Amino acid sequence: MGQAREAMDRLTEAVTSKPDLKAVAELFDEDAVAVTPDGVFHGREAVVEWWRQMTDAVPDAVFEPLYAFESGDTAIDEGYYSGTNSGPLQLPSGETLPATGKAVKVRGVDLATVRDGHIVSYRAYYDQLAFLEQLGLLPETQEPATST
Repeated sequence: MGQAREAMDRLTEAVTSKPDLKAVAELFDEDAVAVTPDGVFHGREAVVEWWRQMTDAVPDAVFEPLYAFESGDTAIDEGYYSGTNSGPLQLPSGETLPATGKAVKVRGVDLATVRDGHIVSYRAYYDQLAFLEQLGLLPETQEPATST
């Protein structure tokens, strides 16, 4: 197992079950960049803050891996992130929504590029529509009118 795989596995452990933001901070380089569905975050502090918001929203999260790869300095995971939304949900707009108490299970992929033992580039992709739908945060759609 290489440096990238080790860092990705440690990150997964640090953000699931019993989140450990100190461990998250230790994993990321001071100048790390994270690209997420919520925006692009520059620097360790911003990346850790994004993870804080995620772990506050779903503090009991678990990750069910489907695929795990490592190629050179990059590790890639695909799987399901699931848990209960029992904390406030921070929206990219800055709005905060109260916890819904609903369970979520979302498929996603994340990639971590590591240099000198620290994550310098992180990318997370997940099904935002499924996430919002499971939380009951999407507007209800109406059936189209039919003509007779």
